[in-house]
Amino acid sequence: MLDEKKKVFFTKLLNKQLDELLKKERDIPVSSVISSSGQTPDFTDQATFESDVDLTLHMKERENKLIFKIKEALDRIENGTYGICETCGEEITETRLNARPVTTVCITCKKNQENQEKLRGV
Repeated sequence: MLDEKKKVFFTKLLNKQLDELLKKERDIPVSSVISSSGQTPDFTDQATFESDVDLTLHMKERENKLIFKIKEALDRIENGTYGICETCGEEITETRLNARPVTTVCITCKKNQENQEKLRGV
């Protein structure tokens, strides 16, 4: 269980990440990237444009997932479950939380998950 000082630290860290992502989202809305296509002069330019749009949409999707995970982590801080592994119920080390503040599993359980994925060929 995190002490009050660590709760404040991780709350500030997560809120900072969230603010940065939300600011970035406001600065470059996806609709502006898609609607700025206009007429492109040749197939190469059109292919490059479409590739850029795909990449932008993929990045936005990843950012939206991270925003969701940050909000969930903030909720876990509030309800007292932040830093507790959802798989085994043990505490997640502070080192792991510093490296990945949105994590929900300890390093041991994460390694087990990855090993299972390798065995299944995922």
